[in-house]
Amino acid sequence: MPSHLFADRPAQPPEPGSVDALISQTRRLRGEVDAVRRDTVVDDDAQGRWQRALCDLAVHQLDDLGEHLGQLKEGLPASPELDGPGAGAAEDEATGPEAQQTRVGSAEWNLLTDEVDWSEELFQIFGRSPEAGPLPLDELGSALFCEDQPLLTSMVTACLVDGKPIDGEFRIVRADGHVRTLHMRGEPVLDSDGCTASMWAVFRDVSELRRSQRAVRESRDSLQRRREIAQTEHRLAVELQEAVLPPWRGSLRLPHHTDGALDVAAHYLPATKSALIGGDWYDALELPDGRSLLTVGDLTGHGVTATSGMAMMLGALRGMAMAGIDPGPLMGWLNQLLEASVQPALGSAVCCRYDPARRVLSWAQAGHPAPLLFRGGSGRALRPPEGVLLGATSGAAYGQAEELLEPGDVLVLHTDGLTPRSIEFGRADGAERLLALAPRFTAARSAQDCLRTVVEEFGAGEREDDACVLVARVGG
Repeated sequence: MPSHLFADRPAQPPEPGSVDALISQTRRLRGEVDAVRRDTVVDDDAQGRWQRALCDLAVHQLDDLGEHLGQLKEGLPASPELDGPGAGAAEDEATGPEAQQTRVGSAEWNLLTDEVDWSEELFQIFGRSPEAGPLPLDELGSALFCEDQPLLTSMVTACLVDGKPIDGEFRIVRADGHVRTLHMRGEPVLDSDGCTASMWAVFRDVSELRRSQRAVRESRDSLQRRREIAQTEHRLAVELQEAVLPPWRGSLRLPHHTDGALDVAAHYLPATKSALIGGDWYDALELPDGRSLLTVGDLTGHGVTATSGMAMMLGALRGMAMAGIDPGPLMGWLNQLLEASVQPALGSAVCCRYDPARRVLSWAQAGHPAPLLFRGGSGRALRPPEGVLLGATSGAAYGQAEELLEPGDVLVLHTDGLTPRSIEFGRADGAERLLALAPRFTAARSAQDCLRTVVEEFGAGEREDDACVLVARVGG
């Protein structure tokens, strides 16, 4: 129903051509949005529900726009008395109260004659039979929720007394018990003396729109909560990782003031394709008997669970190494610890114990890439002793191997995230890239220089998982 401030001001219809063009554009856009909604495959999670709700909201809004433009083109709806015998056919064919729901209806209340005029669409919106007649203005609130009645009273009073336009929403309970949300817009109609003669209003059923908006809001809030939880977990994982991994940066000499000591440097490389924190670790420390421990490892999973598991494993490994347990048996105890853990996981690790007096490296591994030994401009992987993944088999036995080192040798220990398998490159290709760095390691003056070479080679590329690398250079 067109807005009018004065009863004697005629409504000016829009140009039909411009409205037709807008209708065509709206229909085309609606079809494109609907096609996107059908063709888009989303997961049934918070992100997916949010995307679906946005598509539904867009479709509802375009449907509303199309209906309004159609009514704008047709002009005022015909009076019920002028409709033909089939006027109620659309309503009769409806399969439910919301299947063929009319969205816009109009009404006018004459304050001088007490006459009330409702459009047929408004009867349908209220679920009220035309035979029952329209609701007088003072009875309109009876169809509203009790909580919304004061709002309607306030709006109508302001309109009739102060001449303010009506613009608000409220909920009604239809005769069939269904609840609908209506948006009401209205204005007073003034006579020639400037007095209020009647009040007109347009009612728009916005139930579906508000339902879609609510779905968008709820899914957005849910997604935001998930993001906040993920951010909190990420922060906790980072803090736990920083607290557990060795505090030293740069180079470390083990043991101190001893011939044949190791020059050690290590680095953690985060994943480049995600912000997830994994269970990778590295460590180097001097043991009470003058020997040194070198280790790297990785637990499956990401986040707080992985880092807390890593903290447990690394703490146990440090304690058993300080107690003098050999690398092979130590791996067996770690396997039992992981098997008894509340959080099931698998892990891989390599544990080395270096004796500077004899320059002998004793080591064991559990499903982990073997250490790489670089000497005289070439490199090779050490032959691994027996050892399966930690947590994979109950009572697994782990072998132990020894390697005699020479001054100037360089050992590189790394987790498998540094050289991951892919379609284009296998893990062997990554190991070959590491071994190809042998001439540069020979020219390097410290473990830190060797580590910098590894990071330059592997740190810039895409990496789906995080990684640790530890470099140890044997002193003269």
